[in-house]
Amino acid sequence: MLTLLIVHFAVAAVAPALVRVMGRRAFWVLALPSGATAVWAIALTPGVLAAPPELAYRWIDSISLGIELRLDPLAWLLTLVISVIGALVLAYCAGYFGDKEPGLDRCAAHLAAFAGAMLGLVWSDNLLLLYVFWEATTVLSYLLVGHNSDQIDARRAALRALVVTTLGGLAMLVGLVMLGQAGGSYRLSHLIAQPPAPSAMVQVAVLLVLLGALTKSAQVPFHFWLPGAMAAPTPISAYLHAAAMVKAGVYLVARLAPGFAELPVWRPAILVIGTATLLVGGYRALRQHDLKLLLAHGTVSQLGLLILLVGAGTRDLALAGLCLLITHALFKAALFLTVGAIDHATGTRDLRVLHRLRERMPLLTVTSVLAAASMAGVPPLLGFVGKEAIYGALLHAEGAWTIPLLVLVILGSVLTFAYAARFCWGAWGPGERELRSSDEPTDTHTNPWMVTAIPAALGIAGLVFAPLAGLGEDWLAPWLDQLPAAAYPTHLALWHGLNLALLLSMGTLALGAVLFAVRSRLEAAQRRAPHPPSALGAYRATMRGIDRVSLEVTGLLHRGSLPLSLSLILTVLLVLPGGALVLALRDAFADRAHTPHWFDNPAQLGVAAVIGLAGLGAVRSRRRLRAVFLVGVTGYGSAMLFLLHGAPDLALTQVLVETVSIVVFILVLRRFPSRFSAAATERRGAWRRLLLGIGAGVVVAGSALVVTMARTAPPDSTTMARGAYEFGGGHNVVNVILVDIRAWDTMGEVSVVLVAATGVASLVFRHSERMDELRQRLRRTRSERASRRTASSRDVGWLSGADWVPANRRSLLLEVITRLIFHLVMVWSVFLLISGHNDPGGGFAAGMVAGLALTVRYLAGGAHELRAAMPVMPGVLLGIGLFLSAGFGLVSMLVGGDVLQSWTFDIPLPLVGELHLVTSVFFDIGVYLIVVGLMLDILRSLGAGLDTEIADNEGEDYVTDPLARDRLPMDRGAR
Repeated sequence: MLTLLIVHFAVAAVAPALVRVMGRRAFWVLALPSGATAVWAIALTPGVLAAPPELAYRWIDSISLGIELRLDPLAWLLTLVISVIGALVLAYCAGYFGDKEPGLDRCAAHLAAFAGAMLGLVWSDNLLLLYVFWEATTVLSYLLVGHNSDQIDARRAALRALVVTTLGGLAMLVGLVMLGQAGGSYRLSHLIAQPPAPSAMVQVAVLLVLLGALTKSAQVPFHFWLPGAMAAPTPISAYLHAAAMVKAGVYLVARLAPGFAELPVWRPAILVIGTATLLVGGYRALRQHDLKLLLAHGTVSQLGLLILLVGAGTRDLALAGLCLLITHALFKAALFLTVGAIDHATGTRDLRVLHRLRERMPLLTVTSVLAAASMAGVPPLLGFVGKEAIYGALLHAEGAWTIPLLVLVILGSVLTFAYAARFCWGAWGPGERELRSSDEPTDTHTNPWMVTAIPAALGIAGLVFAPLAGLGEDWLAPWLDQLPAAAYPTHLALWHGLNLALLLSMGTLALGAVLFAVRSRLEAAQRRAPHPPSALGAYRATMRGIDRVSLEVTGLLHRGSLPLSLSLILTVLLVLPGGALVLALRDAFADRAHTPHWFDNPAQLGVAAVIGLAGLGAVRSRRRLRAVFLVGVTGYGSAMLFLLHGAPDLALTQVLVETVSIVVFILVLRRFPSRFSAAATERRGAWRRLLLGIGAGVVVAGSALVVTMARTAPPDSTTMARGAYEFGGGHNVVNVILVDIRAWDTMGEVSVVLVAATGVASLVFRHSERMDELRQRLRRTRSERASRRTASSRDVGWLSGADWVPANRRSLLLEVITRLIFHLVMVWSVFLLISGHNDPGGGFAAGMVAGLALTVRYLAGGAHELRAAMPVMPGVLLGIGLFLSAGFGLVSMLVGGDVLQSWTFDIPLPLVGELHLVTSVFFDIGVYLIVVGLMLDILRSLGAGLDTEIADNEGEDYVTDPLARDRLPMDRGAR
């Protein structure tokens, strides 16, 4: 099973390339996994009946999510439906689509992936894994329904289906988690075999799960999304809405019925909603003129019947429901694909235009009439077998609900016969004659052979399989035996003799024929009848209301004002965590056993006082630069607290981060006025900001105090030093945590850093011309450096780029100091990188040090000096760094270890001693390069990029291009 799933998704991954190479013929290749799955399922039939094969792999134990697959008779039946219909539909696509169909490569990939997702859904024996595949089908159906993305109707229909099914899926997820918790297991088979005791929680959970199933299977009042999804190409409609997606809800109801059908909330919900869907869908099918929409509303009706049969909780009705499930897949796929052939040949699906197509398409006429007759329950077709089983089961069932339900099912069956006859009459007969200008047959052109052969085969299948229906009962018996049986059980057969069920079947056909005969009067009555509020109208009104509310809330609370946004965040912090903190502090101080621990060293009080004074000074400062430096004092004070607490590694990192933050602030503040605006310092708002700031500080400090007082277990730090060396081979606990113990977290953080760097650059380099200009300057800088190496006698001064800085911005002292310390600082950064596993340092701190060295070089020599120091694009360093970090995880897998696992080697070196090498150093090197790339990106964008803008705005002669020498004034050229 796992292999077949992998094959499906692998084929989906290569499908776009196959389509580009082979064109529409690639669909024959894409049909192979589904065909192989069907053959495999048929060959496995004896094993499924004897003992369902199972597969279990541990995945995420913390949330009970495992790859647990199981193929019991119900899953086996759905596997055949999904794979057989899937293979035929994919083969049909090879004739239906043209090689120049827009988005054909994406459509092929989505169809292949959808087949795999549906198989994963019916095989899943884990509630959470089932949900994963459930949502995969939701997303893929959205992409498939919106295949014609240039059409607004297709986009709206796709979004509608996504919103409705996702809403139900989220509700279902909550219900599945509640069921798993109540039952003590997330194994679906265990929950069905030993359902949790009935309780309010279990009943709510079941209702939530049913909500997900009913939205997926387009039940009232969520039925409106399915007819709209007919905007998809016909093969997609045939697969999703006849065999696959809409069957997911039916499958889930059938799967849960043996364990939960006796709950008080189950049967009323299933019977009422299923019956309403049966009648609403059938009634609306009678008023459709588009053949595809007629079938879509008919599908809604049939899905309602399926839901009430498989969810009623009796063996006989479930047997009839599974027979109808197979029958529905066959006749509805045949009819949808027939409509595709008609549309492909004539360019229309309007039954008011179509006329006497039977003369042009005799084979499809016969086979589609067989399929429609099977849908209507006409003997001797498989649909008749299912209809007989339904009537027989309801006649022998016990309970007050059976007779009213029988009457409603008969009424729904009458509607089914009427719209099935309307389909055949409109497609192959004289038609409705409303828009037709002549009695000549509708013009057609020849379809490819598979566009005719595949729906014909499906139509004939209902006739062939009808005598064999009894075999299916034996194959499904292991699953059906979980449900209570009636005193007079119903069986699948073409002939049961003259009995009441047969009389009801004949009466249904007669009433259906009468209803079809008066269709014109019925349609006129439908037009005159008042139209009650529709579910689609309610959906549109709801979406408009949500849009309006979101617009009003956004306009009120998110107006692009940073002070307002911060005020909202801090207010929520005060109300929610602050309120919980008050209660926690009350309980903590009431318990005499817990006393607060205020400080470890008296020097910490002095540092805290300095931090407080600096914070107060920053709030009262009217100059931006002064405020930045005072905020920096609070950061350096925090570093001192780390140091006094015995954490030199954290102190070093804090100092470096604070320094970089000050540099970034200063670079950005060049574009701001030197003083804060009057609005920012007005007294009226100052008190509000002061109170919010004090309150937020109290909440954070109080939370830290409560956390330390609430400890109930020994801290991890007591054993972390020994564990770090044994696990990661290093004495620096912080670094071992970052690159070994929590390497996945670090991987996510460096990815965020990369995204941040890209965002910073995109804000400044808004146009591609600016990036192209930067690349050209880097190439010129590299060529200039090469020419200078060959001309060693040329006087280049202390710094090669300082000549291009305006005289009033040059500092000889800074240039000399930069020349003296740059290489030393870079060597120190490398030392911190290599020694960080045992001593303070590591890739992040080392990268910050290297970045600060580049900052000094930039401040001394400007943009050209920065390019001379690091003549590469920041993206190169970011990419190489991420490649090293991720590649290290891949290498550890290739050699048989876990992802990001480290190995330790002690290598003796002559004259040097023993080299203690931990392979995670390569991960740390990747972090180092990413941080250096981020710093370089910041300096290029917020530094050199803003330099150019400032010079342009001020009209200053600030040369950033080394080849612009001839445009310099004479005195600068001489210098």
